Amino acid sequence: MGDVASFLLLSVAVFCGAFVSSLAGFAFSAVAGGILLHVLPPIEAVPLMMACSVGVQGSNLWALRRNIEWKQSLTLVLGGLLGVPIAVWLLHTADTKLFREGFGAVVALYAAYMLFKPGLVDGQQMNRSRHALVGFGGGLIGGLTAMPGALPTIWCDMHGVPKNQQRGLVQPFIAAMQIFSLALMLFRNDLSSRVLLDLGISLPALLLGTVLGILTFRRINEKLFRRIILSILLVSGVLLFV
Repeated sequence: MGDVASFLLLSVAVFCGAFVSSLAGFAFSAVAGGILLHVLPPIEAVPLMMACSVGVQGSNLWALRRNIEWKQSLTLVLGGLLGVPIAVWLLHTADTKLFREGFGAVVALYAAYMLFKPGLVDGQQMNRSRHALVGFGGGLIGGLTAMPGALPTIWCDMHGVPKNQQRGLVQPFIAAMQIFSLALMLFRNDLSSRVLLDLGISLPALLLGTVLGILTFRRINEKLFRRIILSILLVSGVLLFV
């Protein structure tokens, strides 16, 4: 990453990922990975994206701390922590390509349908007893697709949860899944000195994208936020499928 072109591509990728993730609450890797995986080898790009995503999630938790619903999120997190190890086991014992493609297709179809469905979903009472199951599914899917927030986000959208409440519920879950995954990488010594160097280089872009994303989130209305969420889910699902 010594030349100017690589530095600019790295900064653009991290900035875009941080902005979208701070605006929507998820999808850092889906956005940044579209560039980073063409600039860096996967062994460097994946740990870098994970480390950057943890930084973004930590900033989001602090910025949105008044909206965080810790008790409900804890149920999601506990379920997710059970799902991640199973996903890791499946990654090493089975071909998960078909699952990723199938999940991507389902997410894309759901998002496309909801984008063109007239009007917003009326707010519905969520069945909190199912939070653990949703969290388990999110952890399992996240371990296989790098999208832990997709299922909880869809769950909230199906119930018409307002944007502040949605972020307050899903944000701690995504942060916990990312931190857990990063801890696994540290345990396996996947964070090389080269990754840490790239992280230091991209830090200004990461901070700028995070701040602008949070400020934008605070200024958009419920309808626009929902369309942004569904659009990101649509693009992410298509990328998984293809």
